[in-house]
Amino acid sequence: MTAEATARRAARRERTTSESSVFVELDLDGTGRSEISTSVPFYDHMLTALAKHSLIDLTVRATGDTHIDVHHTVEDVAITLGEVLREALGDKAGIRRFGEATVPLDEALANAVVDISGRPYLVHAGEPAGQEYHLIGGHFTGSLTRHVFEAITLHAQICLHMNVLGGRDPHHIVEAQFKAFARALRTAVEPDPRVTGIPSTKGAL
Repeated sequence: MTAEATARRAARRERTTSESSVFVELDLDGTGRSEISTSVPFYDHMLTALAKHSLIDLTVRATGDTHIDVHHTVEDVAITLGEVLREALGDKAGIRRFGEATVPLDEALANAVVDISGRPYLVHAGEPAGQEYHLIGGHFTGSLTRHVFEAITLHAQICLHMNVLGGRDPHHIVEAQFKAFARALRTAVEPDPRVTGIPSTKGAL
């Protein structure tokens, strides 16, 4: 694995295993531009939405043993995305740190609260019974949604509370979560002109 940080709040990373090959590059101070190709079409759609609504420029290129299952590729992209997010944040000086968003998608409604805490923790609740068994877009199993957020929070070392407040269509339920996460993350990583140094009484995040 190799990693490279740039002068901006940006980073890139490659991750190669016997199951997948992943490249992720992001810029926290972007405009929401994205170039996504994971070989999992619905996941591409979700990551494109994540970039668009977080205003994070995001490039993801991944291939893997999707003939077995898309699980490995989806997971490895999420791991790498978390690692790159943590690296791009640097020492986290001057950021807002907390972000919250509630986002509807037709009948679905999701609420996300983010803390750039340095302590990985995920609370994921509210999906309707059976959501984890739905196959969305022919490839993406509903259970992968929570798994993606677990991998991102663990490797980015952030805290995320994700609550599905309503929904019927499996596609909408997942997409509302990604968009809510994107909007909350956008606020949390933004520079706050009133903050000097690290926004923590500990002096470190």
